[in-house]
Amino acid sequence: MDSRDNDLIRVEDLWKVYQLEKQEVRALQGVSFAVRRNEFMSIMGPSGGGKSTLMNILGCLDTPTGGSYFLNGKLVSAMTENELARIRNREIGFVFQVFNLLPRATAFRNVELPLIYKGTKKKDREGRGKRALEMVEMGGRMNHRPNELSGGERQRVAIARALVNEPAIILADEPTGNLDSKTGSEIMNLFRQLHDGGNTIIIVTHDRDVADQTQRIIFLRDGRIEWDRPTGESG
Repeated sequence: MDSRDNDLIRVEDLWKVYQLEKQEVRALQGVSFAVRRNEFMSIMGPSGGGKSTLMNILGCLDTPTGGSYFLNGKLVSAMTENELARIRNREIGFVFQVFNLLPRATAFRNVELPLIYKGTKKKDREGRGKRALEMVEMGGRMNHRPNELSGGERQRVAIARALVNEPAIILADEPTGNLDSKTGSEIMNLFRQLHDGGNTIIIVTHDRDVADQTQRIIFLRDGRIEWDRPTGESG
């Protein structure tokens, strides 16, 4: 069996070049790595190092200028817009620093939104939405609106929304960035539990304490991988 068969993500010689007025910005310069199924890893690096650009490409929100991105063995650049939309909705769960919750909708309504887009029947939506909220210990707060929740509770709702379609990958961009250290620690514990339950999780962070709680760290600087090591072995 090919050792790559267990790769959920594989990127090969990935480049992203932006043209800003007369200046060429090389956000990614020949990045290559693979992510195994059920891996829990982080992408670190200074501001402007390429973290967000890489995250957007992995999430099928942006396309590389050069190189190849394989998701589940399929070349992403060969996919149609409809296929990419389906992947963003069903295969990838996104968690952001700013929560991105609808302010007038309850926690439950926020969580069921991806299921509405998917066309899931109402009865199924109710069961899956409640299950996702219970997984993040928010079952008792499902009828509260975001302004009635703490920052940590809002992030739990955002994680439940990312989980509700049972995605292959959870991509989390600075998920503890707006939280105090105690709440941030609780959110990282939650990610560990989700990983133990079988989820593949990639966290983008500038915080070494957060990255050290994952299994592996890729460190980006100036659009290149400076190092890629299991946690505990990194310098």
